Amino acid sequence: MLLSFIFLPSIVLAAVPTEDRPIAVLRALDKITARVEELNVPIERPLKFGTLVITVHACRVTPPEETPEAAAFLDITEIKPGETEVSVFRGWMFASSPALSAMEHPVYDLWVTGCKNDAAK
Repeated sequence: MLLSFIFLPSIVLAAVPTEDRPIAVLRALDKITARVEELNVPIERPLKFGTLVITVHACRVTPPEETPEAAAFLDITEIKPGETEVSVFRGWMFASSPALSAMEHPVYDLWVTGCKNDAAK
């Protein structure tokens, strides 16, 4: 029996450890009024910004000895008066690369700036 193998260059991905945090820190911009706010959104507690409802399902940061990174898994829906709820974003957003997974919306911009343990900090 003859076995043939195809050898491909191996790709080594180092798994960087992350730590869960209970609060996502987001920056939100209303493009119409130029209002910018820092939002502290606890995990699984929806927060309203304009017509958007933001729900954070996870927020993770790298430990201090690693390259700084924060990422949050978000569900963002829009509720306009008299209309049904519409999903505008669902997925991971990364603090170091906001354009990698951006929310497309004509009125609002939203991006992750970090994760933390306490809302007061």
